[in-house]
Amino acid sequence: MPIYLIVATCTLVHAGFGGAKVAIPLHALQLGIDVFTVGIIMAACALAPMMIALYVGRLVDRVGPRVPMLCGAAGVALALLIPFAFTGLVALCAMAILVGTAFQFFFVPTQGITGALGQPEERARNYSLLALGFSIASFLGPLLAGYSIDYLGYRAAYLVLAAGPVCAALLLWRRGALLPRAAAAGGGEGRGSSFGLLRDPRLREAMVASALISIGWDLYQFYFPIYGHAIGLSPSTIGTVISTFALAVFAIRLALPYLARRWAEFELLLYGIAFSGMALLLFPLFRDPWLLALASFVLGLGCGVGQPMSMSLIYSLSPPGRASEGAALRIMFNHGTHLFVPIAFGGVGTLMGFAPVFVSCSALLLGGSGYGLWAEWREEKTARREA
Repeated sequence: MPIYLIVATCTLVHAGFGGAKVAIPLHALQLGIDVFTVGIIMAACALAPMMIALYVGRLVDRVGPRVPMLCGAAGVALALLIPFAFTGLVALCAMAILVGTAFQFFFVPTQGITGALGQPEERARNYSLLALGFSIASFLGPLLAGYSIDYLGYRAAYLVLAAGPVCAALLLWRRGALLPRAAAAGGGEGRGSSFGLLRDPRLREAMVASALISIGWDLYQFYFPIYGHAIGLSPSTIGTVISTFALAVFAIRLALPYLARRWAEFELLLYGIAFSGMALLLFPLFRDPWLLALASFVLGLGCGVGQPMSMSLIYSLSPPGRASEGAALRIMFNHGTHLFVPIAFGGVGTLMGFAPVFVSCSALLLGGSGYGLWAEWREEKTARREA
């Protein structure tokens, strides 16, 4: 039962949060804000979460997941109601900051405790279920945002998006006792800095790979609404195209148990990064919604591999009693990309146009995955020689 409660609440909360990440840039553009400033607003979603991620991870390891998850779900709902109650750029900025911060209190516990449920051999299944929940939410959120904006307007769209987190908060309030603690405390106050976890080279490599896949995902979520708006697509069309990305993420995660039997987790993560880098090159070539939907689906296949593989790797490599802290460290690095991507690529788009944005991000992902695969091959060759 706990894993299904976690998946259900993840779907409800992330649908609201994911819909907000579509609505914010479209709303800002509708208010006449330039692309670079939109990037700064989107980066605000990541600034506070990046700063508090480690605190949240330690808090969850200490007090358990129920209260942080309940507060996070309720906080996301309240943040989404800000632009419903107040209009203008200030309300939009306040919502962007608060929705990202509140989501952190929900997101960190879900990753830390999922690996602790059941036996070790059930970990991959649990993370796959969690990832499927996020995939469903990533499909529903943009659709809800796009069609609500088109048919109800921006203010009502935020009210619709807040419904999911409200339902999740009610579920956690009524059934939250089902949730376990992440793990028994291990090491107390003397366990050292969270950054000390990075002394493990394998854990450090997993963090970097997770950040790379996050860059590709973030660029798409931030920049595609802007690109779609610039080429004349309606909000509902943009939401539908983004939902095909989520559909591909869902599909590839159904196939992950089979793929994991053929390749190691880290190899799968690197292949996913490379595939995503190649898919990004398709977007500047198309303006037709059907072709953009196809490109989005292809990108989703690559990005969909990354999240569950990196979550499982980081849980298994984290010391006992520090699972949520390890997850929080991963999230902190990923939020660094959430902060970097909108500002950096928003500036590139303002100065150079759309194509260089997708090409430069593709080069970053292909270079990182290529180096990682080469390092894996070299390490394997050295191990064979020593054997």
